[in-house]
Amino acid sequence: MRRIGTIVQTLLALVLLLYAGDWGLLRVRASNGTAYKTFQVEQYLSTPLKGNKAEYDYMGTQPQQCARSLFPQAGYVPCWWLAQHTTRWQ
Repeated sequence: MRRIGTIVQTLLALVLLLYAGDWGLLRVRASNGTAYKTFQVEQYLSTPLKGNKAEYDYMGTQPQQCARSLFPQAGYVPCWWLAQHTTRWQ
């Protein structure tokens, strides 16, 4: 049981260290002006109808900014995630 606790503490410390390093790297990139990137995201609106049906309307594209990091930082999603999820449903 003690060994499991040690493993969990070590993993938590590694994740916190990785997050802190990611944050620091983002701050360095921000000072160079390369911390953020913009993707075009397609937006759709789902409207519920009678009879458990739905209507889907295309709302157009909108630029969305992302952070060049591993984790969500500064209120932005990571660019690696946004590059794979360029469709937003509302």
